[in-house]
Amino acid sequence: MKLKIIVDDSVREIDVPQDLLASAEDFFRKMDSDMDRGWRMGPEFIDNPDQTNRCQIAADKLLASISTGNSSLAMLMAGYILKRQPGVTGVRIDTGGEPLGTELIFGSDGSGVPPHTGAPSGEKTVSTGMARADAIALAEKEVTQVYRVGQAYRFAARDPGTGRWIESPLMSSLEEAQQQRMEAFDERFEQLTGCTR
Repeated sequence: MKLKIIVDDSVREIDVPQDLLASAEDFFRKMDSDMDRGWRMGPEFIDNPDQTNRCQIAADKLLASISTGNSSLAMLMAGYILKRQPGVTGVRIDTGGEPLGTELIFGSDGSGVPPHTGAPSGEKTVSTGMARADAIALAEKEVTQVYRVGQAYRFAARDPGTGRWIESPLMSSLEEAQQQRMEAFDERFEQLTGCTR
């Protein structure tokens, strides 16, 4: 079975032998058991990853395997996705540190490259006049809370044009990160309403 891997503008295909899908089931069960305890996916911790989340996690590991030249692990991760998501034909892997942005693809537009399911490039991303309460709720969803990364802090914001999550630079203090996060929140609020808070 073949899985198309799309990373930015690069497209490759991994051909997973049918017998590997059967022989690796114990490995796949161990992966499921590990994920049953919850998993950090970018800035969010998912207590109970659903099947899509689990395949997004596997896709993140697949990207790391390709990056390090570990073809055996890449084959296993592709096999996991094919086995756990019947009908999947490809994955568009998010490279911005946000596994939840990875897309599972279940078809092709005929060009050999599956369609991008994010916001169309011509879609208006700034909508003025949104009600204040709605704008605050949406901005809260699109700008994460500050989270810790080692000894530093950062937050992530969703790009409304591409749908991708973009992480802020690492900051040494919590106060600085919270201030930068509030500025990003206010900017998104202004885009949505056309006015300042």
